Amino acid sequence: MAVNKAEEIEGDEESEEGDSTDGLKSKKFSGKKIIMIVAGGMFISAISLGGYFFLFGGENEENMADGGDVFVPAPVVFFDLPEMLISINNNGRVGYLKVQVSLELEDESALSRLQDLLPRVVDNFQVYLRELRTEDIEGSAGMFRLKEELLRRVNIAVAPILINDVLFRELLIQ
Repeated sequence: MAVNKAEEIEGDEESEEGDSTDGLKSKKFSGKKIIMIVAGGMFISAISLGGYFFLFGGENEENMADGGDVFVPAPVVFFDLPEMLISINNNGRVGYLKVQVSLELEDESALSRLQDLLPRVVDNFQVYLRELRTEDIEGSAGMFRLKEELLRRVNIAVAPILINDVLFRELLIQ
């Protein structure tokens, strides 16, 4: 019987060891869980950092207390082109396009040089606008394409001078 008791004790110890290793295996994290936890932590960190820079703009409190550097935009110069009245194709009929445009320049030094190149700019605009149809200008997308094409053409015509934007003062289709 003593042998049986010893075998029972050993058997109990083995079953306890087996239970404890099974418990450890079930408590172990899988690779997917670890990756999800790390990715979640990185995501939360990124959101927190982005929120900080959004709210505080990356400025420290010393600059904010002193007023910091204040952004002062450079003065903008506008040049008004003469009013243009152009005949266009309006579904087989003759239609008219009346356009008044202003050009946005970087500085005043370009004004005199642009004045000398004005005939070239007006000619480029009129040649392009003459080929337009009414459908080409319809809607905001048509207006945007027209504006971008005029900006491209004026920058080519006045090459060393940089025109920042073409602004419509009036655009009338009849």
